[in-house]
Formats: sequence, C-alpha cells, structure tokens
Amino acid sequence: MRVLVTGGTSLLARRTAEALVARGDDAVLLQRSASPTDIEQVLGDVRDADLVLRAVDGCDAVIHAAAKVGVVGAWEDYRSINVDGTANVVAAARQHGVSRVVHVSTPSVAHAGHSLVGAPASPAVTGRTDAHYAESKAIAERLALGAASDALPLVAVRPHLVWGPGDTQLVGRIVERARTGRLALVGGGTALIDTTYIDNAASALVAALDAAVPGAACIGRAYVIANGEPRPIRELIEGILHAAGVQVTPRNVPLRAATLAGSVVERLWPLRHPDVEPPLTRFLAEQLGTAHWFDPRPARDDLAWTPTVTIDQGLEHLTAWFAANP
Repeated sequence: MRVLVTGGTSLLARRTAEALVARGDDAVLLQRSASPTDIEQVLGDVRDADLVLRAVDGCDAVIHAAAKVGVVGAWEDYRSINVDGTANVVAAARQHGVSRVVHVSTPSVAHAGHSLVGAPASPAVTGRTDAHYAESKAIAERLALGAASDALPLVAVRPHLVWGPGDTQLVGRIVERARTGRLALVGGGTALIDTTYIDNAASALVAALDAAVPGAACIGRAYVIANGEPRPIRELIEGILHAAGVQVTPRNVPLRAATLAGSVVERLWPLRHPDVEPPLTRFLAEQLGTAHWFDPRPARDDLAWTPTVTIDQGLEHLTAWFAANP
C-alpha cells in the first residue's frame, strides 16, 4: 500500500512510517517542517484542506497522527488543528476513495478523573473546559468514528502514554524535571498505570491499518493500546531516570493537594507565562494520582495485535540510547 502518515515529525508517526517501509509499503509523511529521513515528505499543515487533498491523492490508506498536544495554548489552536485537521483528512479520504483510515486518538478522551482498572475503551466525552487537548481530541475522535462505514473503513486507536528512545514528551519531561528539581509524585506514585513502548505503539497502528477492511468488527470503534503491564507510577519513573543516569528522589504531593494546586496554577500561570507549560494542572494531577490501565483483549481479538517489547526490554533500549546520546 501507499500510506500517508500525518504528523510526521512526531516520534510515533515517524516510527510507524518506518515500520510500513520495512515491511514493503510505500509511506509518505505529511508534516509542517522537513526532517532528516529517507521517507518521502509533503510539507504543510493539516488545517490546509487543499494541501491535505493533494497529499492524500494517490494513497491507498491514511494514518492520521497529526495533533497539537500538551497543555499550553489557546482553545482555537487545539480546535483548528485537532478537529478541523481531522475533518480535512476524512474529507480527503472520502473524495479520493481511500481504502482505509486509522485515526490516532488518546485514552484521555474518555478520562473522567477517577481510576480506570482493566477498563474498556469507553466513548469519548466532550464538554470539558479544563483540558483543551483532551476535549479537542474527543471531538475529533467522535467526528472520525462518525464517518466510518464500509465505504470508508476507519478505526480509532488510543495509544496510552507512548515512550521510548528519542521521546521528548513523557521521557523528556520526566528527565528534565528531575534534573531541575521539579519532579514530584502525586499520591506517592502508587497508582497503577500502563504505558506503551514506542515500537509496540507503531506496530498497533500498522495492525489497525491491516484490520480496517469492509465488514470488520473494528470499523467505527476505538481501541486502547498499551503494553499490558500495569506498574506503579513511581516504578516507571524510577526506571526512566535510571536509564538516563539521573539520581533523584522525587518529592511526594498528596492527590487532594495536587488537585487544588493544579486548579490555582491553571488560573494564574497563563497570566505570567502564557507560552510555558505549567508544572501542574487539575487534569495532570488526576492522571498522576489515579490508576489507569485497560483491557487488552479487544485489540488482541479485533486487530490481531499484541505487544512484542516488554517494559523491561524497553528500559534496556532506553538505557542504551541515553548512553549513546549523553
């Protein structure tokens, strides 16, 4: 297949495109700026409907991973990139008769502030005002799944906390905060969470692409992807810091105190630091202080996908990467 992968500068999109090429597919990356790769690139923004239409032309399939992430920025930026960008991809896929689409979502679209223990991929929830990323991605997922049909086989995949060598989001932030003395554990870091090693996340997107055929059980559904190895947050963070060679004991913040602090930070931080990510928000406190791990069976049964790299193996790869990139 010839597959367009949007958001090509992200670690997940790039690794997915590499996995496609490795198995013999033809991948094209749609991204806003050029990057050093041998994979074909189309430069532009998913908010540009004409550009997206041209990029999809000639492709058999699309993996839509482009998104505005994080917690800094105006709602309009999140909405235009995550919602309008998704609408443009769906419209272009329809117009060109693309055979299958994988929409990359996030488990946060269904996060309601309480623990999720062996949970299914619950429907996306909209109406939140305290988390622009989660709200915009929830709207986008509902839009994408609403377009799914046998004429446009589409499946949504929610990779959970993706990390690995070269990751600037989860790994990069943990290490940076530890090195600057700003790393804290909410509720002692005892909450069980699952994460996804980058190679597993990429292979899940490829598996979803293969599974998205007319009549398949996965069409119009969302699937949470994770390693299937729930561990205490403290253990995961310590593993990442050990891989990076950072010796730090994070301070502990009770969940209630973290939630209250996050509420205050949300109101005051943008007034002084509008372009800097705040150290804490209510949503982040809930994410760090509550359990969230998911039922792996739907992805196994409907997408024929299981992870191949364990967390311990991933930490070994991460240690080797930090050693080679001091």
